[in-house]
Amino acid sequence: MKKFYIASSFKNIEMVRFVSQQLIKRGFLHTYDWTQNERVSTFNDLKAIGIQEKSAVLESDFLIVILPAGKGSHIELGIALGQGKKIYLYSPDDEINHFETTSTFYHLPEVEKCIGTIEELIEKVCKINPFVE
Repeated sequence: MKKFYIASSFKNIEMVRFVSQQLIKRGFLHTYDWTQNERVSTFNDLKAIGIQEKSAVLESDFLIVILPAGKGSHIELGIALGQGKKIYLYSPDDEINHFETTSTFYHLPEVEKCIGTIEELIEKVCKINPFVE
């Protein structure tokens, strides 16, 4: 069973939940659902969530980053890159290919850029990672 983790920002919470539900329906395992967390107010809470998220990225077979995303998502991207994991970078538009706004890390070989609809992202992930029992 292929395991995945989704990195994004709270403003994309419904999209993250949708992608997660669609992949779970197709036999994938979500390593950690951060969308269930409440906003935190202490450093201890941040530490506890950071430990869970780091572990989930390390446990995953691949990472999906849904843009726009914040600093935490980009740290998760870095962890996944450092571990040699496959990464799907989703953007609804071509902004990730604009030289002024892109990141060098978006263009590494292990990063598969997905531009278009969220359904196209899901189909690409499922096509590249077919579920096999």
